[in-house]
Amino acid sequence: MPMPWTYRHASREWRAFLDDVKDATGLTSDNMAYTAVDGVLQAFRARLTAEEGLRFASVLPAVPRAIFVAGWVPHDPPLPFDTREAMTAEAKAVRPNHNLTPDNAIEATARALWRSVNHADLTRVLESLPEGAAAFWSVDTTDPSDLSNRII
Repeated sequence: MPMPWTYRHASREWRAFLDDVKDATGLTSDNMAYTAVDGVLQAFRARLTAEEGLRFASVLPAVPRAIFVAGWVPHDPPLPFDTREAMTAEAKAVRPNHNLTPDNAIEATARALWRSVNHADLTRVLESLPEGAAAFWSVDTTDPSDLSNRII
């Protein structure tokens, strides 16, 4: 079996993903964008069981997949999905002394995610997750090409 595309091109995928987040948030450094992405992924995974989280991670590009599972100790019961504002506050609470995550971090990360995954696979997985999961990753756009794959 050949090496999966996402492993062979992980750096290229990650660069595109991070640049999409930076463009949408106005953040100026990779470190700031990484912290925002990490916070968003942590806020989402707190609402999933380990099985659900691994199902979600399986459709992510290599680096976001690694960030999603890094440091995860899934022993607490999943939190319920909350308002986007409340979940954004959770993302902003990650490394609070070094966090400049803006209010649009979830939508910016969602936009980058849709631009970097197979839409059918992500849709299928989100439909299998608890109510609120699909809304978490929704992006308000009138132009579907805004979410078209950038790399794949």
